[in-house]
Amino acid sequence: MGARRVVIGVDSSTQAAKAVAVDVDTGAVLGTGRAPHHVTTGAARESDPEQWWQALSTALAATTWAHRADAVSIAGQQHGLVTLDAAGAPVRPAVLWNDVRAAPQAAALVAEFGAAAWAARAGSVPTAAFTAAKWRRLTEHEPEAARRVAAVRLPHDYLTERLTGEARTDRGDASGTGWWTPAGYDTALLEHLGLPVEFLPTVVAPGTAVPARPGTPLRPGTPVAPGTGDNMAAALGLGLTPGVPVVSLGTSGTAYAVTRGRPADPTGTVAGFADALAGWLPLACTLNCTRAVDRIADLLGRDRDAVEPAGDTVVLPYLDGERTPNLPHAAGLIHGLRHDTTGGQLLQAAYDGAAHALLTALDDVLRAGGEPIDRDVPLLLIGGGARGNAWRDTVHRLSGRPVRIPVADELVALGAAAQAAGLLTGEAADAVARRWGTAEGPLLEPLPRDDAALQRIADTLHNAGNLFDAAPGRP
Repeated sequence: MGARRVVIGVDSSTQAAKAVAVDVDTGAVLGTGRAPHHVTTGAARESDPEQWWQALSTALAATTWAHRADAVSIAGQQHGLVTLDAAGAPVRPAVLWNDVRAAPQAAALVAEFGAAAWAARAGSVPTAAFTAAKWRRLTEHEPEAARRVAAVRLPHDYLTERLTGEARTDRGDASGTGWWTPAGYDTALLEHLGLPVEFLPTVVAPGTAVPARPGTPLRPGTPVAPGTGDNMAAALGLGLTPGVPVVSLGTSGTAYAVTRGRPADPTGTVAGFADALAGWLPLACTLNCTRAVDRIADLLGRDRDAVEPAGDTVVLPYLDGERTPNLPHAAGLIHGLRHDTTGGQLLQAAYDGAAHALLTALDDVLRAGGEPIDRDVPLLLIGGGARGNAWRDTVHRLSGRPVRIPVADELVALGAAAQAAGLLTGEAADAVARRWGTAEGPLLEPLPRDDAALQRIADTLHNAGNLFDAAPGRP
């Protein structure tokens, strides 16, 4: 038997850098590492990219495999705007995906080109999350900083470049900027935005590797894969085949599927991302998921699983504004409160409200990519929330589908590890993950879908539309 081959995959997320060292042949996790990130609170959601590098170095070292790994790949949070000067230093803190201050700029961009044109060109109608809107806001609100910018990166690009010295990205993460098309960067849009295409990293093909340079936590010469966005890496980590729906419950919530057809949704509900291989990853994202429900549990002084049937109460937990539906200035709302409403009912209503947008978007996700809607296909439930009983029960009751809960942890990092493993074996990254069995886990048989609860939430959302539209914006 030959020497053991080990790869490291990294998830540089909003909250932390997480690394896993994985045996290429068996998929066994041999070491892990984690280091936190600091994110500002309030209207701004920003992080210093230098601390990402320090957290990455700490997490890699904690696996104990950094200096002997055979290949490495980094996945990172999507959409973040990293601006660098001519020396490669950050001009200012990175603006993160969940910073909604660019909502006016996103609306202006949609008005300038039209939603249908955006969907046709970029695959998505931009919201405040998209990098293009964040860049527009920077040029309008911080022109002096914008003039010092010599390079623009996404979070995973920044870290990969620190490891290798080369400015590279992949089609998956690039598709979340608003300025990438299947034919490459949209040079006309970039000119409109005042962003030279030379400021952007090269989009490289899957399976392309460059060596780690000296002075990094890795052994010099270690092959480094292109990396990708966190959602694309999770799809790799599950070894997704087309048409299998996924709901991920984390700080944000996402509903997505790998599809064979290129999505282009002019309503903006579904973002038409590329995956990290040759397919597509239509996706709906909510800003308010586990963190919002945990906050409501804290306000109620209850354990997060201390729920009771919600009755007629509706909670829309839009504590940070919302992306799906696109209500960046919305606040949380409670409707139907009675004298006999209990804390447990309120908490369950918060779970229902957080899950509603994700589950009702699933059909749109599949439809956008041209995949059949087969409710007999199990929904894969992942993310930190999938470990909680209340979250599982809520998704099970509201989805009307069989629900499978993969037992593998850190699927984003595992997807990056599968990408790194493919550099050594010649396999596609999703095939590596299927060989590792990462999507295996218990299956919950379907329940009748709770259409009454879904309709109650939809009616409340519709009736609250004017209230949300009138909500004051944040700077």
